[in-house]
Amino acid sequence: MPNVKYDEGLQARRRVLGDEYVDRALTGLDSFNAEFQQLVTEYCWGQVWTRPTLSDRQRSLINLAMISALNRSHEFKVHVRGAIRNGCTVEEIRDTLMQVAIYCGIPAGVEAFRLAREVLDAEGVTPDSIGVEAEDV
Repeated sequence: MPNVKYDEGLQARRRVLGDEYVDRALTGLDSFNAEFQQLVTEYCWGQVWTRPTLSDRQRSLINLAMISALNRSHEFKVHVRGAIRNGCTVEEIRDTLMQVAIYCGIPAGVEAFRLAREVLDAEGVTPDSIGVEAEDV
C-alpha cells in the first residue's frame, strides 16, 4: 500500500536538505533505525513541511531558532544549509540568530553564529560588508 505522506515527505526532505544528505541518512537503514527514518520522513517532512501556510524559507528560519535554542549543533548546521537552499538571505539568518541570542541567551546566540559562520564559509556564502570596522565591535 503506497504511503503518500512518506512520498511527499521524502520529496520535501530532498528539496530542503538535498539528495546527498538524504541519501546518506537512508543508506544505513537497518532494523534498528528504519522505523525512525520513516517517522521523520512521514511526520516531520510529510505532515508538517508540506503544509501550505508557511513557506520553506519561513520554516527554515523557525528551525534555526528552535534548533539553536536546543543546542543541537549537527542538526543546526544541516538546517543552515537547508535555509540557504530555501533562499534565506544571510541577513535573514543573522536576524534570526539575533532573536535567539536575546530570547534564548547570549551563549546560544554565540554558538549559533559560530556554527552558521562555519556553514556559510563551507558553502562559499559571504556576507556583504556592512561598514563595521573591527575596532567598532
